[in-house]
Amino acid sequence: MLLFQLSYWLSNVISPLLLYLKELRSSITTILLSLHCEISSLLSLSQSQRESFMHIWFLAMVRILLLLVLLAVITTVDGGNVTYDGRSLIIDGQRKLLFSGSIHYPRSTPEMWPSLIAKAKEGGIDVIDTYVFWNLHEPQPAQYDFSGRRDIVRFIKEVEAQGLYVCLRIGPFIQAEWSYGGLPFWLYNISGIVYRSDNEPFKFQMQSFTTKIVTMMQSEKLYASQGGPIILSQIENEYATVEKAYGEKGAAYVKWAAEMAVALNTGVPWVMCKQNDAPDPVINTCNGLKCGETFVGPNSPNKPAIWTENWTTRYVINGMNIRTRAVEDIAFQVALFIIAKNGSFVNYYMYHGGTNFGRTASAFIPPSYYDLAPLDEYGLIRQPKWGHLKDLHAVIKLCLNPLLSGAQMNISLGQQQQAYVFNGQAGECAAFLVNHDTENKASVLFKNASYDLPPKSISILPDCKNVAFNTAKVSTQYTTRSMVRNRLLDGAQTWGEFHEAVINFEDTSIKSENLLEQMNTTQDASDYLWYTFRFQQESSDAEAVLNVRSLGHVLHAFVNGQAVGYAQGSYKNPQFNLQSTVSLIAGINNVSLLSVMVGLPDSGAYMERKAAGLRRVMIEDNQGNKTFTNYSWGYQVGLLGEKLQLYTEQGSSQIQWGNFSSPQNPLTWYKTVFNAPAGDAPVALNLGSMGKGEAWVNGNSIGRYWPSYRSPDGSSQIWYNVPRSFLKPTRNLLVLLEEVGGNPLQISVDTASISQVCSYVTASHLPPVSSWVVYEQKTKTYMKIKQRKAVVKLGCPSNSKISNIAFASYGTPLGNCTAAYAVGNCHSYSSKAIVEKACLGKMRCSIPVTNRYFGGDPCSANEKSLLVVAECR
Repeated sequence: MLLFQLSYWLSNVISPLLLYLKELRSSITTILLSLHCEISSLLSLSQSQRESFMHIWFLAMVRILLLLVLLAVITTVDGGNVTYDGRSLIIDGQRKLLFSGSIHYPRSTPEMWPSLIAKAKEGGIDVIDTYVFWNLHEPQPAQYDFSGRRDIVRFIKEVEAQGLYVCLRIGPFIQAEWSYGGLPFWLYNISGIVYRSDNEPFKFQMQSFTTKIVTMMQSEKLYASQGGPIILSQIENEYATVEKAYGEKGAAYVKWAAEMAVALNTGVPWVMCKQNDAPDPVINTCNGLKCGETFVGPNSPNKPAIWTENWTTRYVINGMNIRTRAVEDIAFQVALFIIAKNGSFVNYYMYHGGTNFGRTASAFIPPSYYDLAPLDEYGLIRQPKWGHLKDLHAVIKLCLNPLLSGAQMNISLGQQQQAYVFNGQAGECAAFLVNHDTENKASVLFKNASYDLPPKSISILPDCKNVAFNTAKVSTQYTTRSMVRNRLLDGAQTWGEFHEAVINFEDTSIKSENLLEQMNTTQDASDYLWYTFRFQQESSDAEAVLNVRSLGHVLHAFVNGQAVGYAQGSYKNPQFNLQSTVSLIAGINNVSLLSVMVGLPDSGAYMERKAAGLRRVMIEDNQGNKTFTNYSWGYQVGLLGEKLQLYTEQGSSQIQWGNFSSPQNPLTWYKTVFNAPAGDAPVALNLGSMGKGEAWVNGNSIGRYWPSYRSPDGSSQIWYNVPRSFLKPTRNLLVLLEEVGGNPLQISVDTASISQVCSYVTASHLPPVSSWVVYEQKTKTYMKIKQRKAVVKLGCPSNSKISNIAFASYGTPLGNCTAAYAVGNCHSYSSKAIVEKACLGKMRCSIPVTNRYFGGDPCSANEKSLLVVAECR
């Protein structure tokens, strides 16, 4: 407790005071010079007056010199220490306004990390944010794994090498649409444990792992206090959503978790997201879509406003429509958070989502994760999200001085319009003109000038005069990602198949008189659990109805080795019933029920109590007699193909594969080989012809596939990411476990690329933010605008150039980059030729949206626009 209180005083009292003392350095120097100048007047004073003055002057000098020595010591000690006050984080004695992006190291590969981090930095990101994945690093008690995609130290050092900071969200419960919320399943077996509560068994394990991670970071000198990049750490995750369920033990747990974390002495602040009762000195932060509106603020005036999760889109769920988020809304909320909530740290969740490889996704979550983030699943830049946010970051950083150290004034400009004005100490002025009206544009008067504000938008004026950026006006280009077929794996002779055995009661290794809960039985070793029983039937060729209630999430039913039914639940309702008419034989009948989990749960109170698997099994004969099965049950964890590791080179070579026979066999393993596509474009497998299962490339699982489970709008994940580091130049082993029946002869190996770019800019759009240039002259900062005209900017990814102009129209083109486009009533007939001259064969080009550039005014009555669609190759 003493360390906890000491850390609080250091962070919230001493550190701000030291910062203030440092800011007095120039004032002290001025005082010394003034005193020195007064010496010249001593000759006009009497002897006694001179002695008295010299005595006072000597004491003042001693005090100031002592203060300067103290300041020198403070400057040396502060180093990379991170502190904070009510306005911002303070790093190396400087206030910071930081933009952060979430990139999770295990959802990509070490070979991808440098490129992802570099693209984030280019997009104006200052901090890389990542969770720490407990069940990935400690799959069994005290058995740790930090290899490959788990190499968190390597990931953080790569961030450091590129000059960015790190926010380390240890949790260790993380949710994150990750299996079991990141908790290792072996916790379940600890006697008396209650997860995420004031429970000694859980607290012991949580503290042990948290200490393990912190000690590892400290040994590698990765905290900012040691000169490293980590400036923030998080303990727990969104606990307020479940805290009430634990009563008094919930509040006690929050207090304990905070004290435990602070006592680890990382030298950097800790945060708790969505935790309004976060104890001092831990900072409570906001998660969500609209923290610019909904954040209640820090729970202490000495804490900064931090947004730990600004959702750039919404994660995809199998069977549900994709939910998107416009970049205009993201930009509006970011700017509003900074000005209305004094926000100084915004993290985009996710900046790059990546892939849920293997069985790491939580219940009903597909492998592709946050593909609509600024960097897509493959690491390609997704426009306009990446570019519009880049411009937002750049323009806000033009306003840094008045934002972080200036005086704020709010001015009403209308019923739903407001100006936030920030005046800096050196005369700087930045203004943010907000229109909260979601339907109507507004014309407002500010500083005797008129400004037009689009609906739900914020105009940013770095000099309080000229608009440099508006959150609702997207000037950056739009991109189209294409999947290009490299080869179709349609040669039946190249495929082998292996039929998974249906397990009967006598084949099972676990016996019980009761229905067992699935997660506890499998211990997360497999998605699959066989429930089997047998019974005596007197009459021959009898019919009956098999009725099963399950929390599965999927169920395959077999009677006497024959498939008799399939059923599945959903994300919102995992419980379901399977009802099927079955034929029985005289004598012993074997019923085999394969229950399948599609990921473990990732959230909720009392996760250790959550259940899965079969809940009730009933057989109804043709006379309507219902019988609950009260026979002995036999259980088998996993499938034979899993046990044999058919997905590896060694395991695959140990069995005799049969020739491909039918595209619709359930519970069948398929294998083939393929060569890697040439070049370095991202690779994906098109598994749209398959049903449900899991796929491996050279022994690496690329995740569970389920293209047959379509959302109401008919969509599902078709392409599955195969990182280049998984591949060899030739003869890559592809193995699939198909559960419900699919056609592997229609699988193709594809490459992902940005095939098309489009830009639509009107003459009233703003010039690029890069047109603003900042000049420093002594203590004053000046801004100039090099260009005052709107421009269309087009650019292809590296290793490609603009190969064709598919459409170009200057005038009043119809449509835009997200809708069908065509030439309008006003059109410059030289549009395409002019654009081709400027852009063909180039990686990037820039075209002014002006009459002069296009040889004159094609019509006089309209505002002109330029719409260009270009192809990249």
